[in-house]
Amino acid sequence: MEVFKYKKPLSLMGMSKRFGFLSLTLLIISLGLIMTKGFNYGIDFAGGTLIQVKYDEKAPIVKIREAINTEKSYEGASVTFFGAEDEVVIRTKTSSKALGLDIGDQMRTLLKDTGNFEVRRVDMVGAKVGSELREKGLMAMVLAIIGILIYVSFRFEWRFAIASVMALVHDVTIAMGMIVLFRIEVNLDILAALLTILGYSLNDTIIVFDRIREGVRTIKDPKLETIINESVTRTLSRTTLTSLTTFFVVLTLYLFGGEIINGFSFTLLVGIIVGTYSSIFVASPILMWLGFSVSSFREKEAQKLKREKEKEKMRAMYEKGTL
Repeated sequence: MEVFKYKKPLSLMGMSKRFGFLSLTLLIISLGLIMTKGFNYGIDFAGGTLIQVKYDEKAPIVKIREAINTEKSYEGASVTFFGAEDEVVIRTKTSSKALGLDIGDQMRTLLKDTGNFEVRRVDMVGAKVGSELREKGLMAMVLAIIGILIYVSFRFEWRFAIASVMALVHDVTIAMGMIVLFRIEVNLDILAALLTILGYSLNDTIIVFDRIREGVRTIKDPKLETIINESVTRTLSRTTLTSLTTFFVVLTLYLFGGEIINGFSFTLLVGIIVGTYSSIFVASPILMWLGFSVSSFREKEAQKLKREKEKEKMRAMYEKGTL
């Protein structure tokens, strides 16, 4: 199915400086937000206790706060609506010191005068465990990027690998900047979304690079810019269809999936948009700026083909008994 019908390749690389400036601006803004505002860590990474409470009618949030403040261990806890006005989430940075203490029962006692309610969920993570989860989450992302770098280096060439990794760092950094900007709570779901963005963006980039490598072999023009323009133009329909399909599925999750997965789906939405953009307008120009040589690549390919033919000739001679 052709979404974009073209008679000649689009001059995408002619706009590479403009898009490079846009990407650099977004990266600077994202890094600035991360360094100044910082992440809003959830209990998975910061440690603490989360209690989800559902009322039969609109939750009396003022009364809930007053009731909670009567207990010293819950002092400074935050109480916010959770999706609807009849449901609230209570977050506190302290976790239960007594293993035998039932937080749900304690909360029922504290809130008994605030109306009819049901304690739906109690999550508790120690500060040490939260710190370890943060470190392991960061390590998972670093190892994933290193693994991608090694994989692309073997499959393509080191310039392709560097370009793809730089595009991935670009995507994840902007996604994290949006998380900070909209104060999305960072938990294990968000980490999973960021790792998913790595895989999604890499898949798009690999398809574009595969078409560029094919273009280097088949397109007679020796200019890399021309080859990239034609190769990327050929992938536009596929990239657009794939991205739109994924985007609408994740958008449905965001709109109708409920408060629990809003952060996860929001992060994926940002990742899909930025990942699609970077595969076309970031990874390919970086490959060009790194000085990828079409003539050198073609020469290496010719030598590789020559060696393969010599091996086939030697194998044929061996099988016939002439060697």
